[in-house]
Amino acid sequence: MAGEKTEKPTPQRKKKAIQEGQIPKTPDLGAWSGMLAASFLVPMALRSTMERGAELLRTATRFTEDPDPAEALELLRTAMLGAAAAVAPLALGMLVIGVAASGAQGGIHFSSKLLMPKFSRLNPLPGIKRAFGGQALWESFKITVKTAVVGWVLYAVAKDLVPTLMAAGTMPLTSIMPLVADKSVELMRYAAGAGLAMAAADYAMARRRINKQIYMTKEEVKQEHKQSEGDPHVKNAIRSRMMAMSRNRMMAEVPQADVIVVNPTHVSVALRYEPTKGAPRVVAKGVNLIALRIRETAAEHRVPMVEDVQLARTLYKAVEIGQEIPPELYVAVARVLAFIMSLRSRGSAAGLHRTPSSV
Repeated sequence: MAGEKTEKPTPQRKKKAIQEGQIPKTPDLGAWSGMLAASFLVPMALRSTMERGAELLRTATRFTEDPDPAEALELLRTAMLGAAAAVAPLALGMLVIGVAASGAQGGIHFSSKLLMPKFSRLNPLPGIKRAFGGQALWESFKITVKTAVVGWVLYAVAKDLVPTLMAAGTMPLTSIMPLVADKSVELMRYAAGAGLAMAAADYAMARRRINKQIYMTKEEVKQEHKQSEGDPHVKNAIRSRMMAMSRNRMMAEVPQADVIVVNPTHVSVALRYEPTKGAPRVVAKGVNLIALRIRETAAEHRVPMVEDVQLARTLYKAVEIGQEIPPELYVAVARVLAFIMSLRSRGSAAGLHRTPSSV
């Protein structure tokens, strides 16, 4: 069906989607990862805080016996530094987890397009569609599962904790508090593990939804290919223009050639020999119409032409324009040049000739 998005997104389309903020993400990954990290970092922070608090209380007890304003300021500074040192690992760890969770979901990108006002967002119809569409059903399902899983984890942990607390009526508070703290940490870890599993499923759904949104029609793929590779008609026109310029430069070399080796009608190869620059070089060559143009230009400028079928074919195939002839053709080309020199000495070099070997 025309206009149906059936083609996978191209790399350019994916890049554009990222620039527009269309990146599969789930906030649950960062939230549950943070809770899991907190289950390890919070006990460490509490232990550090309690140790520093105990040391501060011992110092404060000595201070009350001999009050001194300088010592009071030092005590305040020590307390503030201790609190910062105790909380710093927790704050830094949560920051790292948040950044890592965002980076794991396609990296950190800033899209200015999301900040631009769009009047289409004021249209209530898309909002109503989202409220009753598949995305709304998924969100409702996700909330239900999340509540059920957290409730089950809470029940599983409390089931073991409540009987212990009921039987601990005679236990001191210092023994009960570590037990409650351990169970609380266990609750956080179980809940975080279940939450991460749900976050992975939510991320998979978000990725599937975004990929579906950026699918392309066949026409869009063709249009993008034209934009990235260039319009074929324009490229062909440029290529034709460049070939024409190259041919014109080649034809300009024909009047300066020493001899044109021909086939006699299908192939033409122009040779120039300058002793100070090495072996003879091919300055122009062509077949069919181009070969005819070379012969016509040669006749117009009285450049001698020699009919040698095998040599003309070999030169055309083996030597590019501007290159010297290979050593295996030295003898054959030397024979042609010597023949032309003998004709020039008699004043009859112009026109089409046959070498003595080809007669």
